[in-house]
Amino acid sequence: MRKEIKMFHIGTSEGGNQDWLTDPFMRLGGCAAVSACDSSIYFDLNFGTALYPFGKSPLNRQDYVKFTSVMKPYLHPRMSGINNTRIFVEGFNAFLKDRGESRISVSALDGNESESTAFEAIKRQIENGIPIPFLNLINKDKRLKDYEWHWFLLTGYAEYDGSRMVRALTYSTPDWIDFSALWNSGFSQKGGMILYNISE
Repeated sequence: MRKEIKMFHIGTSEGGNQDWLTDPFMRLGGCAAVSACDSSIYFDLNFGTALYPFGKSPLNRQDYVKFTSVMKPYLHPRMSGINNTRIFVEGFNAFLKDRGESRISVSALDGNESESTAFEAIKRQIENGIPIPFLNLINKDKRLKDYEWHWFLLTGYAEYDGSRMVRALTYSTPDWIDFSALWNSGFSQKGGMILYNISE
């Protein structure tokens, strides 16, 4: 079983890209804001919200960078990073309120939940056509080094013979990674993921 959602493109890039940002603090630590920006644009294009204050036909890199500056006050970089899901939930909820958007609710699934609970939540979100901001902190699996202390989006899942995979999207680059290794980091300090619900 394999399921993906179709993300938007800006030129040839899938989603936005943190490397585009000109603000040095955002370029270094703006991954949560980028995940929120990508979520917002996706919601506008697929659910008819009005979160992105720029033109969408077509999307362009310059406006996307401006949008990250709009999002920065809500999810700004800080010394310890946006190192827990609560900060994301509070920040993105404040952004939604200021944009007058009441259809979207935001909650978190903590990294201490079981792998099965987390994967079932991912499946539900993807089946409903909703991307998932994911926070990975430290991880003993060296294959995941590029995802350490980082927010990124999950845009797909796959199950084959008991193996669980997720499609991770960051810096406009998708990659299928082992979900068990991602979720079971081997450390007590956990990240987690953001769950969106969109009412009709």
